[in-house]
Amino acid sequence: MASERNRNPAAHRPATRSLLVLAALVATVATAGSLWFSLGLGLVPCELCWYQRVLMYPLVVVLGVGVAEARPAVWRTVLPLAIPGFVVAAYHSYLQATTVACGFEGDCAAVLWRAPVVGLTIPNLSLVAFGLVAGLGGVVAARERGLLG
Repeated sequence: MASERNRNPAAHRPATRSLLVLAALVATVATAGSLWFSLGLGLVPCELCWYQRVLMYPLVVVLGVGVAEARPAVWRTVLPLAIPGFVVAAYHSYLQATTVACGFEGDCAAVLWRAPVVGLTIPNLSLVAFGLVAGLGGVVAARERGLLG
């Protein structure tokens, strides 16, 4: 019976759904946070911030639909958004850590806000969010392909 359960991907659906719920929550918090930075604090997003928003905002809807319809295959849409978002956020974080200007329009290397407790900047927070969403999406993909138990 246990070996039958290990071969059956449907046996993992509750755990997979929990991963999708967590990823949707991360994307929702990241989206709400970016809106709070611009609308609540009045910070003007730079060009790299806009790219990150374009990649994060749809994840809220995509993951929400994936959770609502219990579709673990949503990872096929999640990863092509989360991985480039992670790369852009990593580049943005790198620029902030190493330079005072970048080649894009605006000053995307300027630190406009820093978390009071851990000292993360907005791109650092974006990097964490994209990393979590991509990681959770990767685990869902691995489970659905039978690579993880």
